[in-house]
Amino acid sequence: MNKFEFKNRELSWLEFNERVLQEAQDKTVPIIERIRFIGIFSNNLDEFFKVRYATVKRIAVSPQKNKKLYKGLTAKDLLIEINNKTIEIQNRSSKILNSIKSDLKKENIFFVDEKTIPSTQIDKIYSFFSEKILPQMEVIIFDKSNSFPVLKDSNSFLIVKIQIGTKSIKYALIKIPEQLNRFFVIDELDKKYVIFIDDIIRYHLVDIFKIFNPKKISAFNIKMTRDAELDFAYDISKSYLEKISQSLKKRQRGKPVRLVYDSSIHDDTLSFLIRKIGINKNTDSIIPAERYHNRRDFMKFPDFGKVHLTYSKRKPLSIMLFDVNESVFQTIKNKDVLQHTPFHKFIYTLRFLSEASIDPNVKSISITIYRLSKLSMVANTLINAAKNGKLVTVQIELQARFDEKANIKYAKLFEENGIRLVFGLPNLKVHAKICVVEKKNGRKIEKYGFISTGNFNESTAQIYTDITLFTSNKEILDDVSKIFDFIEINYKKTNYNQLFISPFKTKSVFKKLIKDEIKNAKKGREAWIKIKLNSITNYEMIEELYKASIEGVKIKMIIRGICCLIPENTEYSANIEAKSIVDKYLEHTRFFIFCSGNKNKTYISSADWMTRNLENRIEVTCPIFDNDNKKEILDIFDIYWSDNTKSRKLNSSIINEYSKNVKETSRSQNSIYNYYLKKIEK
Repeated sequence: MNKFEFKNRELSWLEFNERVLQEAQDKTVPIIERIRFIGIFSNNLDEFFKVRYATVKRIAVSPQKNKKLYKGLTAKDLLIEINNKTIEIQNRSSKILNSIKSDLKKENIFFVDEKTIPSTQIDKIYSFFSEKILPQMEVIIFDKSNSFPVLKDSNSFLIVKIQIGTKSIKYALIKIPEQLNRFFVIDELDKKYVIFIDDIIRYHLVDIFKIFNPKKISAFNIKMTRDAELDFAYDISKSYLEKISQSLKKRQRGKPVRLVYDSSIHDDTLSFLIRKIGINKNTDSIIPAERYHNRRDFMKFPDFGKVHLTYSKRKPLSIMLFDVNESVFQTIKNKDVLQHTPFHKFIYTLRFLSEASIDPNVKSISITIYRLSKLSMVANTLINAAKNGKLVTVQIELQARFDEKANIKYAKLFEENGIRLVFGLPNLKVHAKICVVEKKNGRKIEKYGFISTGNFNESTAQIYTDITLFTSNKEILDDVSKIFDFIEINYKKTNYNQLFISPFKTKSVFKKLIKDEIKNAKKGREAWIKIKLNSITNYEMIEELYKASIEGVKIKMIIRGICCLIPENTEYSANIEAKSIVDKYLEHTRFFIFCSGNKNKTYISSADWMTRNLENRIEVTCPIFDNDNKKEILDIFDIYWSDNTKSRKLNSSIINEYSKNVKETSRSQNSIYNYYLKKIEK
């Protein structure tokens, strides 16, 4: 067998984040959206260090530290490569941000700092500082003998150096209030001035520390990132919810993995910080940056009411099959229906749950919850159902990374309102997106439900692309019921008829589907595979695709994020093409189409082809049986594939090269919207 090659997962992720940065650089993108992409880029990088960098660091300090992870690199070598790459792209992001600021000037929007505040606005700035910032500001004074406070993960701080006499120095730490919008906007005639609240604090430093009568005072922005892995205490006397709550508290004291600092910081102040925080220069990332950190705040950058500076708001479309009937259940009793958000309205998910909550014949609702919106209509509808006497079972995933606190809050709310809660196992997250309703019809029990590629979250449904199948197919929904049985009694052996479930059969069934294409290719028949995923990192699945390529199976892949597969290698992947699309909406749909002798076997899934999704989570992959729906998914894939505006080639020669076509432009997200619009107009 050929010796196959794979791209390193962490380096591939950094390439993905470069694609996000490309959107900030693209001058065809509205300028406010460009600065918000800087925020997305920064937020992504924060999570990368909390999770992926932290994982590699744990290997680097473990007994396996000399194990070669990638092309002869040890974990420590990989950390160095990641750090160098991060500094490079972060410097590039600063240049892009400066370019955006220059473009904003043409729109009469100006960034100012503590030295350039318009003199006419001093009183207004002082009022804001004293009334809003000061009451929420944390100031800690310490000197060389004091213990250094624990820096909360990913908050932005000012380290203040106060020179009192010729030699006497004190240090202070100011936490930038996270409850406030980072940007204070000043209106002056036809001009808008934007000032970071950091600089408003800098402007008032002498006032804050006047008790010391400072001779000289300096402030520098710093940010700490910590390992975000949850550390479970396996104490049988404590509930799962208690264990998660305690683990979240420990996360704030997780080991540091990154320090980002203002590159103009004084050497003695930086040395003092590194020593006091406990940064390890050999394994932690120490990144010099510009003046402001926590650029994720740019995700909430104001639009100043200037519509032309943002993406135009497109109204989500109706699904005609649902709109011709008052009853969602009656519609899907006759035909399976697909909802593709944000092109379609998310309201149909809510209508389904709302109808179930008040229908006197509905006896039970079972649903998995991974992430909910801050004010969730889904949660509200489930509570209403429980109050109407339905047996409501909610499997809520308390380990949904960075949403643990919100999910604990919802779990308590559900419990208070009579909803039956089910939790999975600590080492087996439930990532499946499923719902089943049991409804009495005479003496019979009918089932209705939906299976989705994404969360039941009305907020993210406006910006994440996801496909939801609404169905009354008995075999599919019996399988869904069995999943809830397994989650509750996880030792119960279960056979599934139509769905394939991780961690049991997902990998093996996909392998078989690939092998079937190989058999057809060997017989000279048409053989192809079309895949759309967020990420592919599992080497076993990549090897199967390599083998298929060698045998002549044509493979097209749309991978938004990490891609450890190396396409278009003449030796083992000549028949594999891979692209990535980064645009206005975050591409989150996962679907698969196998030629299968022109039967076009089609599936949607909650699972990426990552080891965690295939082996360590409960995931659901669902077949699409309805021919109209199969055609729709194939059409959608082909529209994505024809994108030559926001599509990048995933190849080994030129990283993130755009798939440009000067003759005719195609932007898939616009084209998909128009595809559904034409369906309504027919």
